[in-house]
Amino acid sequence: MEDTRHSIHESYAKLMEGSWWSQFRQGSNPWMARYVYSFMFLASNLLAWAVRDYGRSALTEMKRIKGCEGGKDCLGAEGVLRVSLGCFIFYFTMFLSTAGTSKLHEARESWHSGWWSAKILMMISFMVLPFFVPSAAVRIYGDIAHFGAGVFLLIQLVSIVSFITWLNDCVHSDQNENRCHIYGMLLATSAYVVCILGVILMFIWYAPQPSCLLNIFFITWTLVLLQLMTSVSLHPKVNAGFLTPGFMGLYLVFLCWSAVRSEPPETKCIKKSEAATNGDWLSIITFVVAVVAMVIATFSTGIDSKCFQFKKEETEDEDEVPYGYGFFHLVFATGAMYFAMLLISWNTHHVAARWTIDVGWTSTWVRIVNEWLAVCVYIWMLVAPIIWKHRQGQASA
Repeated sequence: MEDTRHSIHESYAKLMEGSWWSQFRQGSNPWMARYVYSFMFLASNLLAWAVRDYGRSALTEMKRIKGCEGGKDCLGAEGVLRVSLGCFIFYFTMFLSTAGTSKLHEARESWHSGWWSAKILMMISFMVLPFFVPSAAVRIYGDIAHFGAGVFLLIQLVSIVSFITWLNDCVHSDQNENRCHIYGMLLATSAYVVCILGVILMFIWYAPQPSCLLNIFFITWTLVLLQLMTSVSLHPKVNAGFLTPGFMGLYLVFLCWSAVRSEPPETKCIKKSEAATNGDWLSIITFVVAVVAMVIATFSTGIDSKCFQFKKEETEDEDEVPYGYGFFHLVFATGAMYFAMLLISWNTHHVAARWTIDVGWTSTWVRIVNEWLAVCVYIWMLVAPIIWKHRQGQASA
């Protein structure tokens, strides 16, 4: 009987040695680590939302904290900024401690992929610490967070444009062109159809009256930008095809929709504003989807450090890290500032309604400027190689 128990124990130990749990516990799985960091980031988002919407119930406990000045400075927008500050400190510390990691067997790699008990304790400590910080320091962080959130949007924008360009190059490569040509055309056609449909729906929902001049301008200008991107992409010297401007058009339509949706609910140009003012199931679903989408966007951008490399590596060693650890944590650090701006609508004095996110005129203009900047970045990525080649030709001549 004892031998049977011993053999079962050995079998279980061998099974756990090769399992994902053993790799996670021992810190040898950087791919698993990124999901854990994302979960910790999501928990920070939810904590910031809870402090903003339901912090009143914790007012009695907060009165005991000196930095909260009777509790009033740890609720609403300042409460969100305090949680964001703790999240930023954690990921920025991880950035400083993992930047430059290149090999899987380095000590910094082990720190990135393991030591979870220490890092969870460190995360909790950093989340509590800002609630003892004076209100003036939190306001300074709020001003800095505007810039950090803008950096996050720029990094995300470059990542999206880089992915769309990579997809186009993959479809039109010599080995895939014959096989993927039809699929590429179908994808491009579908993208343009969805773009036109999205524009029509935005005109119906967000420009129901001729007096809604601002929304009419936003939506019409999105169409103009789509036409501009298509014209540049089809220029004989560029010859990038329909796929990239089609997918970029989807991104522009999404940004335009996000912009007009972010307008204050009291405006008469939002036909569906009544559905988002009472905290009903639609507004709750919209809020949850927005939070999850923001975490996924941060996660996907964080592992895309190669799009910012000026020199592309043709071959990779087997012991190289699968993604840039420092860049990964830097994206999450700026993402901490970004989710704070979403929850307070880019206004440190804004009092947001429950179950709302990114609502206000500041949010609207941030989205619109991001849309216009996306077009500039996309066109520059198409035109820059031609300009660079032309200058090289002049220099050699």
